[in-house]
Amino acid sequence: MGRHWVLQAAKQVGGFLGGLQRVPGGEEPAAREPAVRIGLALGGGFARGIAHAGVLQIFEQHHIPIFCITGVSAGAIVAAAYASGATPTEIAGAGCSMRFHDVGRWSLGRLGLVCSERMQRFLEKLLKCYRFEDMRIPLGVLATDLSTGQPVRFFGSGNVVDPIRASCSYPGLFHPVRAQGRLLVDGAMSMEIPAGLARQLGATHVISVHLPVRGPSMHPSNVFQVVNRCFQILQSRSEDGWRRESDLVIAPDVRGVEWDAFDLGPRLLEAGEAAALAALPKIREWLPEERRSGAAGLLPGSVPAEI
Repeated sequence: MGRHWVLQAAKQVGGFLGGLQRVPGGEEPAAREPAVRIGLALGGGFARGIAHAGVLQIFEQHHIPIFCITGVSAGAIVAAAYASGATPTEIAGAGCSMRFHDVGRWSLGRLGLVCSERMQRFLEKLLKCYRFEDMRIPLGVLATDLSTGQPVRFFGSGNVVDPIRASCSYPGLFHPVRAQGRLLVDGAMSMEIPAGLARQLGATHVISVHLPVRGPSMHPSNVFQVVNRCFQILQSRSEDGWRRESDLVIAPDVRGVEWDAFDLGPRLLEAGEAAALAALPKIREWLPEERRSGAAGLLPGSVPAEI
């Protein structure tokens, strides 16, 4: 009799505790992804990439949740730094103090003029971790296969340094990077902004940050500007692709800033901040009510598809 009573009591207590661990309907609780998952896709632009830190600064100040982040060229550096846990302030500081010799060394060769091995030391100082699987949010980096012309996507696992170096290897200037049996160059050659990669990582809403350059009315004054203008023309032909994958395009006003104008960092940060502030009302519309209330200082209203 005594033993039977103990067994019955144990079953009742077990059933009670088990009920506490179940959600209504008898289903086990499961971690659910947010309904709105914002992906941030960052374009390239050498020194102009400092503007990305301004965008991130505003998003953090206004509690805009970033689910994943992707980038090409300078955007890949900023994306990796942010995904690893570096703050926008740290990223801005590194960008404003950086000079070309921190990431490149002149080395005349058959495939380019500059080696990018120095970039590894720069990244090791800036990033908080160095593998895709260790990032605090999903990270994607895009490079281009020089043989096929196809985009090469890096995400999920593996070391981030070589993919970033490859994504920054501007053809004709930097030597291509050999990785995974491929010869890789700047990701912007195949896709100027990796908005599609952000969707592949799970984003439901993609914000693309485009860094426009000097308009076509300006005549190139040196061979680098000639090559750069040719790539601009080429990229304009494929612009529809990344725009179709974007729900919002932010375009900081960095026109007229030269590719190596790192000394204009404060101006570039301000441009990024201004563009992000203008985009906040549109982004706010995507977020559930409880998220909106946390975005202090936002103004009602809507904005065009491009800011």
